[in-house]
Amino acid sequence: MTPFARIGVVGAGLMGHGIAQVAVAAGFRTIVRDLDDSVLDGAKRSIERSLEKFVEKRALQAAQRTEALERLSFTTDLEAMVEADLVIEAIPEDLTLKNELWERLAQITPAETVFATNTSSLAIADMAPATGRPDRFLGLHFFSPVPMMPLVEVVRGGETSVETLDRISEFARRLGKEVIVARDAPGFIVNRLLVPYLMDAVRVVEYGLGTIPDIDLGMKLGCGHPMGPLTLLDLIGLDTACRVAEVLHRGLHEERFAPPPLLRRLVAEGHLGRKTGRGFYDYATEPPVAMEVA
Repeated sequence: MTPFARIGVVGAGLMGHGIAQVAVAAGFRTIVRDLDDSVLDGAKRSIERSLEKFVEKRALQAAQRTEALERLSFTTDLEAMVEADLVIEAIPEDLTLKNELWERLAQITPAETVFATNTSSLAIADMAPATGRPDRFLGLHFFSPVPMMPLVEVVRGGETSVETLDRISEFARRLGKEVIVARDAPGFIVNRLLVPYLMDAVRVVEYGLGTIPDIDLGMKLGCGHPMGPLTLLDLIGLDTACRVAEVLHRGLHEERFAPPPLLRRLVAEGHLGRKTGRGFYDYATEPPVAMEVA
């Protein structure tokens, strides 16, 4: 089984730069591509800050941080992906955008390059034809924040080869992740279980059954969750959670996946969670203060 040598990541947002960070920390030369230089600059700063925190916590040596950053590069040129033998897509959950990207990458990269999507909800089967290499294409679903979360969900498409599945699983393990393998079905394993829970938490706010802090504390102390569902939604991004829920609702036709009106309203108002400074909590203060949203 031939290991990957150079990794390409398309999309420098929260997930993309997190994937790039764990890749360079594990010894892989990695190039990150995005459309906007300012997004790339922000990604670079975020990776540097995150690696510095690992040094401060003595989870990483200063020399290792320096070496990791030397393996990292950034570009706005998609054709730079020709150098990668594994390309990981981490752009927004929009099937049209993703398939347009796969079609362009299929023209640019060698036929043996493996493609992986970080989608959390879209079907692998709906993207595989656009890649031109369905046997070398699958889902590689990381969880946020990528440097901290130990799980990767590998999603095997109907035409994904055993070799591709094995190579990708070994790659994920080299990143220090635990691997679970999911069938190509809406929501895979984790989001099939998680999304209804998160949507129900929003409904509990709508119904006025408890305050935002009490709902979160109830699930932390009562169920042993590391954070409450509303804090988690703010971390994921309310727009991202809403899109994923919409995809699952369309695919499964079950009302438990439908985004509640409150979630849609917050997204429409631009209150998307931590990335905008306000969601279910206001992050202008420390600790964050719960908002009056219902």
